Amino acid sequence: MPEDAATGPLAGVRVVELAGIGPGPFCVMLLADMGASVVRVDRVGAASADYTVNPVIERGRRSVAVDLKAPDGVQVVLDLVRDAHVLLESYRPGVAERLGIGPSACHEANERLVYARLSGFGQDGPWAGVAGHDINYIGLTGALWSIGRAGERPVPPINLVGDLGGGAASMAFGIVCALLETRSSGRGQVVDANVLDATTTIMGFVQGLRAQGVWGLDRGTNLLDTGAPYYDTYTCADGRWVAMGTVEERFFLTALDVLGFAADDPLRGAHKDRSRWSALREALTAAFGTHSRDEWAAAFREHDACVTPILDLDEATRHEQATARGAYQPIPGFDVPQPVVSPRFSRSRTPVPPPPPKVGADTDAVLSELGYAPERVAALREAGVLG
Repeated sequence: MPEDAATGPLAGVRVVELAGIGPGPFCVMLLADMGASVVRVDRVGAASADYTVNPVIERGRRSVAVDLKAPDGVQVVLDLVRDAHVLLESYRPGVAERLGIGPSACHEANERLVYARLSGFGQDGPWAGVAGHDINYIGLTGALWSIGRAGERPVPPINLVGDLGGGAASMAFGIVCALLETRSSGRGQVVDANVLDATTTIMGFVQGLRAQGVWGLDRGTNLLDTGAPYYDTYTCADGRWVAMGTVEERFFLTALDVLGFAADDPLRGAHKDRSRWSALREALTAAFGTHSRDEWAAAFREHDACVTPILDLDEATRHEQATARGAYQPIPGFDVPQPVVSPRFSRSRTPVPPPPPKVGADTDAVLSELGYAPERVAALREAGVLG
């Protein structure tokens, strides 16, 4: 890799993060992983009992602890903003304005600032101020309705769909788009990303299938929601599982070969024949139950059949593909398996992320960079403005 590309593609971008939970920290991790310099503004005092430090998604930034209810604390944020490219907040609508650090105040300090607002329901509308979590947001988009087996309750997909794959990813993309636009306009703007909108966008794929008449409202009856027996999970002899995703018929037929189906078995013609799916599922269930997961994994490893073992969280870090690509790397001084920066680039070398900071650990250093004299820092700390 060339020496002229020793830092990430967002090197030089300065981000101020107003501490939050859920999608906000993950969005900022994505930016920091790409080389952005991030300062997180944490609260002074004890953290909420509902909050624990996440050793992965809170990596890659420095921390200052500031009392945002004090005028001098607000001034610290505005001083940070003057030299920043991005500010990200994930408060409920109106909170930042009441604190004195809303878009107007921040753009007065820095007209080129990208002011990123990440919320659950967006900045306006009758639900804008309503509390919620991932399960609530995706429940209003059709996503949660669509996940689960036939005749059973919807199954929450952790918080991957709404918070992370939805809101956080949408915001990271929006920030980069706004930064590019600022290059030509010379002006900043507000980016309104939220989990509801982002999940609605993700669900566009399924809505498109429904518009084509190939996706029904009954969950667990469609192509990709366990309705098709060839796109499902199966229990092996040792009680562990494999994932079968033989959407294309050629993979389906190869899988039947590996499973020991006879060449003239009539179920070979059941791939797209819904009337025979029940019989096919029974046959597949019986076949996979004859050997252990790892035995099937070894058998299918020799064929392109889209059948793979289902690994637990610890096994995933040791899988041969993950190992070959170095997908998990420890951070120096922080012994937790860390997913490496993704995506990867041909020239830009993304940095090794530093571990999550302790709250307020970088307050003195960051304020010194802003030009605060040690005496002023000491006075602010004595007054309780700084942690």
